[in-house]
This record gives sequence, structure tokens and C-alpha cells, in this order.
Amino acid sequence: MQKKLTITVDEEVYKGLYKVVGPRKISKFVEDLVRPHVVRPNLELAYKEMAKDREREEKALEWAEATFKDIEDEKG
Repeated sequence: MQKKLTITVDEEVYKGLYKVVGPRKISKFVEDLVRPHVVRPNLELAYKEMAKDREREEKALEWAEATFKDIEDEKG
């Protein structure tokens, strides 16, 4: 459900939003900026999205394997 919110911004900010973001898109733009700061993230969804990034996953695996080798060195 959506709620209407009235905010006040400086005229220069409004003109910039209108020019850069475009008319009828400002609400979505502001919501996308604000959401991560006020809505608790769905961690399960975030982890699924991160797992889709194959390059990131490969780098993470390389890092993890290197860390295990470091721990092994400390034991011996």
C-alpha cells in the first residue's frame, strides 16, 4: 500500500530533480534512495542476489581458501 507524503525542498533541488530524474519519477527516485536507510533488508533475498554474481563468488571463494591456508600455517 502506498502513502502520500508531502516534503519541502529548496527550489534549486526541485529543479535538479525535475531535470535529471524527470517528471512523474521523483517519488520513485526518492523512495529508492531512502528505502535502505529505513526498511530492514530481507537478508535472504540479498544473499540470493549476491550469489548470482559469479565473479564475486569466485573471488570470495579464493579469499576463503587463502584464509584457510593462513590458519593451517599457524598450526604448524
